[in-house]
Amino acid sequence: MTTTTSWPLTGRTVRVPAGMLVDRRFGMLVDQFFALFHDTSQGGGALAVYLHGEPVVDVWAGWASRNTQWKEDTVTLTFSTGKGVASTVLHRLAGRGIIDYDMPVAQYWPLFAVAGKDTITVRELLTHRAGLHRVRGLVPGPLSLMDHSLVSAALAAAEPDRRRLNAPGYHAVTFGSLVAELTSRASGTPFTELVRTEIAEPLGVKEFWYEVPRSERGRIARTFPRINPFGVPWAATSFAMSRLPGLRDVADAGMPAGFDLLVRNPAIHDSVMPGWNGVFSARALAKMYGALANDGTVGGVEFLRPEIVAQLSEVQTTTRDYVLGFPMNWRLGYHAGMVARRRQPRNTFGHYGLGGSGAFADPDTGLSIAFVTNRLGNMLTPIADLRLPRLGSTALAIAERL
Repeated sequence: MTTTTSWPLTGRTVRVPAGMLVDRRFGMLVDQFFALFHDTSQGGGALAVYLHGEPVVDVWAGWASRNTQWKEDTVTLTFSTGKGVASTVLHRLAGRGIIDYDMPVAQYWPLFAVAGKDTITVRELLTHRAGLHRVRGLVPGPLSLMDHSLVSAALAAAEPDRRRLNAPGYHAVTFGSLVAELTSRASGTPFTELVRTEIAEPLGVKEFWYEVPRSERGRIARTFPRINPFGVPWAATSFAMSRLPGLRDVADAGMPAGFDLLVRNPAIHDSVMPGWNGVFSARALAKMYGALANDGTVGGVEFLRPEIVAQLSEVQTTTRDYVLGFPMNWRLGYHAGMVARRRQPRNTFGHYGLGGSGAFADPDTGLSIAFVTNRLGNMLTPIADLRLPRLGSTALAIAERL
């Protein structure tokens, strides 16, 4: 079934599939989204928007696999988008005084206080200033990355990069493991349980997964194409980049050996790797960021204390990131929401993932937007694909006029 509606800005009349939510004021945005998916080669995706803590857009289109259309309940691997969710778990704990941003990480995780890491604070960890960006060689073999205990122990024993004292360095893979171990130790609760009790249950949305329940795995869209930059085999690219001064840090931070095979291994859904293996729906992400865009409240329920939310859009460091090579203006676990807009809204924040998925909040307009997709648009950097920035730019332009 479909419903017929018209967009007030264009006068066009379109047919919207039943079950989808489209506020007529956001018709131009929805048109732009549907135009992304015409055939199976473009894959599929979902888009959700909240305004002032209430849903205004929830749509989906395209294909979850070669033979399966994207459905209302389809979810997908979103790579670094999960860093924002993991950070929000920490902020929930901070709101109750369980974690203090300016206390040393070692206060909660005593084993972390070795190799000069005893003074590294939670704030520094959240802003990629812990100097623990290296994942290449951190543990033996790619399958070991799925062992959270092994990875966290290796990070606790590691010596930090000295450049951390002067600049951030993007922890592309290690960030999530560090946050997961810190929050688990501070609260005395396993991280996956924290995600459920601190994010999913308060929001009333279950699709916040790192370890995906086996009963839900049939909903996961197939991610493609392979993550081989420039079409060159992953191992050759990783090795070559690790030998080039300008690209060595990118390889060390985000290109461990065998990672291209690991992301296609179904066993990743048995593991806790919050830096990259989060599986979400767009509506789940949009609701979470909808609270962060609305003083901590969504759907009439307080999710996060306003005084905590007020800190989340504050830029913590403006120095050039020594891994990525340009300033990321890191917030507390998030980057700027509109990474490719000429006029950067001052207070937007969120996190994008490799290939195109991501979400952000804009407290100035009360808007949040989330876009998830199984078609990796660009695999060169975590923020290179422009689909979400373009959708976000349209959504913000609409919200600013309302």
